[in-house]
Amino acid sequence: MNLNLEAQQFLFSAQKGILSTHSAKYTGYPFGSVAPYVVNHQGMPVILISSLAEHTKNIAHNAHVSLLAFSGEDDLQANARLTLLAKAEQTDKQNDLLRARYLRYLPQAESYFDAHDFSFYTLYITQARYIAGFGKMGWIEGEDFRIPSNPLFTEETGILEHMNQDHAENLKAYCQHFHGMTPAAVDMIGIDSLGFDVRVDNALQLRFNFENAISNAQEARTALVEMAKQCRH
Repeated sequence: MNLNLEAQQFLFSAQKGILSTHSAKYTGYPFGSVAPYVVNHQGMPVILISSLAEHTKNIAHNAHVSLLAFSGEDDLQANARLTLLAKAEQTDKQNDLLRARYLRYLPQAESYFDAHDFSFYTLYITQARYIAGFGKMGWIEGEDFRIPSNPLFTEETGILEHMNQDHAENLKAYCQHFHGMTPAAVDMIGIDSLGFDVRVDNALQLRFNFENAISNAQEARTALVEMAKQCRH
């Protein structure tokens, strides 16, 4: 896997990071805050933040931000991490498909949608620094993270319903074959061009990467069938 694709996959799988903004109150100082995020179908992180928060005030003052995405907390210096330079832009909170996708990944945020001061912000990546491990790192252009527009954004709900209702055993087989886990309960919560995510036993989230990028429901079906075949061998 090349470094660019590995960085894209890492961004989808990490889903937590530190957002750094330019302090409006203390000129010249960066301001860091915890920032859970969900990646949209174009490969850009989306955060849900309050207008009352310090980082939101900072973004209004200067929209250029940085997001440090990381996974695992036992040895942060040895684990992979990804630093994004991006421009934050407010996004329509009433976008039903984006809201549904966000809440499938971060259901605890549902009450925030009832608060009028919470809004989506999309982080449009301009540059990135990915450190995959010792001796494997590099800068990546923001455009290399961008996934071309495709129908998956509107087809996602139907794919998830079909897989969860009709193919739960396949989802369990994926967990066993690709992650060595045997869950009692599985729920596919998202699918994108590069892979899909499954929540197991209502807790842990697992990422599954496609061997080749997909762009629509038919290609998703082909990829999922091929993975099911792999599980039987």
